[in-house]
Amino acid sequence: MLPLPPPPASPIPPSPLLQAQRQTKPLSLNQIIISKYAQNQDALVPAAANHESRKSEKQPMLRPPQGRRTNPLIWCCAIVCLIFSLILIIFGIATLIIFLVVRPRIPLFDIPDAKLSTIYFDSPEYFNGDFAFLANFSNPNRKIDVRFEYLQMELYFSDRLIATQSLDPFTQRPREGRLEAVHLVSSLVYLPQNHALALRTQMQNNRVQYNIRGTFKVRASLGMIHFSYWLHSRCQLQMTGPPTGVLVGQSCRTKR
Repeated sequence: MLPLPPPPASPIPPSPLLQAQRQTKPLSLNQIIISKYAQNQDALVPAAANHESRKSEKQPMLRPPQGRRTNPLIWCCAIVCLIFSLILIIFGIATLIIFLVVRPRIPLFDIPDAKLSTIYFDSPEYFNGDFAFLANFSNPNRKIDVRFEYLQMELYFSDRLIATQSLDPFTQRPREGRLEAVHLVSSLVYLPQNHALALRTQMQNNRVQYNIRGTFKVRASLGMIHFSYWLHSRCQLQMTGPPTGVLVGQSCRTKR
C-alpha cells in the first residue's frame, strides 16, 4: 500500500497590519501640503486671538472729550474786536471815497508883499532888525472847509533863526483866500562872524536874502468827516536894502 502524500501547507493568513497598509491609499503631495497649512492656520488663530486680547488689555479705551463751556469774557472780547474791525473798514472805505470823489488839496501859502525897514548892529555879532510881510492863505478845495489851528512864522538869515511870530487861528471856506500881516522884530540876535559879514555885504549890494518858514496845523472838514494834518511852507525872499527895502523876488512851496 502506497503512503499518502502529506497534505499541502495551509497559507499563512496575513497580519492585520499588512492588511491595513494594503487598504490605505497613497496620498498625493497637494493633500499633504494642504493638511499642513490647515494645521498651521489652526495653530495661528488662537495665537492671534491671544495677541489681540493682550493688546486690548494694555491700551486703555479712549473716551471722547467732553465739551467745555466758553467763558463769556472771551465772547465779549471777540465781539468788541469784530466791531472795531468793522469800524476801521468803514472808515477806510469812506476815506477812499473822499479821495476819489472830492480829491482834497492842501491849502496854499505865499508872500505877495514884504518890507525891510531896519538892519543895524549894536556890536560886530549882535543884530537888530525890523521886517514885515503880507501872508496869503488860500483854500483851493471846492467842497472842503479848512481851519488853521496852529500857525508859526519864523524868519531866517541863511540857516540862523533871527525872529519868530505866532498867528491867531482862523477858518476858510471853499475857494476862499485870506491875507495876514506879519511883523517880525529882531532884537540883539547873535550872529556868527561869517553870517554878520555876509549880511553886511548883501546890504552894500542892495540885495538882502531872507527865508520864511511856516508851520501850520490844518483841520479839514467835509460834513461829518474831519481829519487833521501838518503843513510846512518855505519861502525864499529877495529884498532891497533898508530903510526902504521892498520885495523884488520870492519863491514859495508848501508840503505835508
